[in-house]
Amino acid sequence: MMLVKQAAVYVNILNCRLKKHLGEVFKNNGINLTAEQFLVMDTLWNEGALTQQNIAYIIQKDKNSVTQFVDNLEKKGLVVRSVDKEDRRVNNIVVTEKGLAMRDSTKEIAINAMNDILSGVSEEDLTTFIFVLRKASETIQELGKGDAE
Repeated sequence: MMLVKQAAVYVNILNCRLKKHLGEVFKNNGINLTAEQFLVMDTLWNEGALTQQNIAYIIQKDKNSVTQFVDNLEKKGLVVRSVDKEDRRVNNIVVTEKGLAMRDSTKEIAINAMNDILSGVSEEDLTTFIFVLRKASETIQELGKGDAE
């Protein structure tokens, strides 16, 4: 039981420290993004224009949080809301030229930060860590399906 509690505590601590550290790394490199704003931008860089609802689903954040992230990214000139051509009720979030211009350098900085964080972890341990995280995530999703029925 104690081991399970420790796992939960350390997953939470890791999440908090990771967001803080990545934000500091971005700041030190002149990138005006929080870790969560980066998550939105990275999703848009990888997927192209998306609705806020799709972004929320992909990054597993509530719609209100995503609205706030998009508002801030829009103020920074990194994204714009664009009315969907097929359904005027839907806004797509589109990366601007300014947002595209920072993609490669920002991704490289984020990858280097993660490499630094994980530098003391063997590839075997990292593979196991990813397996455990994925398995726990899938189990949570399966447990949640019973709640919806």
